[in-house]
Amino acid sequence: MEPLARIGCGAGFAGDRADASAAIIAELTRSTGPRFLMLETLAERTLALCQIERRRDPTRGYSPAVERLLPQALGPCLTGGIRIVGNFGGANPRAAGTRIAELARDAGFPAARIAVIEGDDLSETFSAEELCAREVGGAILADRPAMVAANVYLGAAPIVQALDAGADIVITGRVADPALVLGPLVHAFGWDWTDWRRLAGGTLTGHLLECGAQVTGGYFADPGVKDVPDLAEIGYPIAEVSADGSFVITKPRGTGGMVDRRTVTEQILYEVHDPSAYLTPDVTLDIGAVELVDEGQDRVRVTGARGHRRPQTLKATVFVESGVLGEAEISYAGPNAATRARLAADVVTSRMRRRAPELAMRVDAIGLDSTFGVLDDESPPKTRPPSEVRLRFAAQSADRAPVELLLDEVEALYCAGPAGGCGVRRHLTPRLASASCLVERERIEPRVTFVGAAA
Repeated sequence: MEPLARIGCGAGFAGDRADASAAIIAELTRSTGPRFLMLETLAERTLALCQIERRRDPTRGYSPAVERLLPQALGPCLTGGIRIVGNFGGANPRAAGTRIAELARDAGFPAARIAVIEGDDLSETFSAEELCAREVGGAILADRPAMVAANVYLGAAPIVQALDAGADIVITGRVADPALVLGPLVHAFGWDWTDWRRLAGGTLTGHLLECGAQVTGGYFADPGVKDVPDLAEIGYPIAEVSADGSFVITKPRGTGGMVDRRTVTEQILYEVHDPSAYLTPDVTLDIGAVELVDEGQDRVRVTGARGHRRPQTLKATVFVESGVLGEAEISYAGPNAATRARLAADVVTSRMRRRAPELAMRVDAIGLDSTFGVLDDESPPKTRPPSEVRLRFAAQSADRAPVELLLDEVEALYCAGPAGGCGVRRHLTPRLASASCLVERERIEPRVTFVGAAA
């Protein structure tokens, strides 16, 4: 029988379910051959917040998912020979490695081999001026020089290096999400870095796994249109990958959710701009000839991924300070609730126009017109008016004072607004803006080191 490598995804973002990996680990334990658990926890905003946390405390700055996702996964994975690869290093992979070494000791594995990948942080490699000159579009960095973070998307090569060196757990910072899967596959099969077809297959595998349950019915379910069984206990995906780069997407037996051509098709197209040239650090993926075949319940075979030469540059994301965001909400309920909410919005809007005319603000009636409508639309409702409305005001500005004034005005509606206003909540948070840059590949130097007992 053809050897297979099996990879399960136990998290598609930092806030994913803490128990999602349990069924994957149990399923992988029943298998043989190379087996891996991938955890994708590092959205762009998550990394920026990690950078801010590291500034406050040099021992922190890694993904908060470490504390939620790993304690219950480490023991079973290390016992069953399942290797873990995740980008939960955030802005401080070394600190994450130290913490995970502690968790491994607590689980009874003091000798676990924990590899840390660094080199994605560009703050000491490129100056702000250099990054500004490399910005795609040039609309952000020239106006906001206060840089919070700059990280390049690394490829799969350092992950392969860590696994080749015997790592049980590989911790990265910013890498391209599919690299979390491509790295284990290149390690398992020994693929050449110019074998574009196989690299494309491995990258497509990673693309399908990286968002966790989205390929098994999550973010897909639509009752009566696209029904998904037992969504409450949805199973997270597993890929069974062949040496030629083809693979089957499935999920653990006995779990909810579903895998069929529709769920796989939706996830293939997720966040893809050009289907013939999906750019990653390791290969340019072309999904134009991909074929999907149902191979039984919750099993879809994927073939036909084509690859072309990798891009000459690497993408980096730069975050800069961008003022503050203010949000305030108030509720109106009972007869005439929508009309009273509209009056409340008029009161606040009128006062802000006179007191802070430069402030651009947004007003939403949540549940009434916060997604498609506008609050000042006087057209008659097509259904019975709602008996409750949650009114939300929002504004952003480089100047804190007018935003705070808006929040004060919303709170003042308690006594100076329409009847029945209640439940005011207000928040003022720092805001970040992001820019994309293209940087020279030859200036990026990933580093692989080990921490804990394996150092």
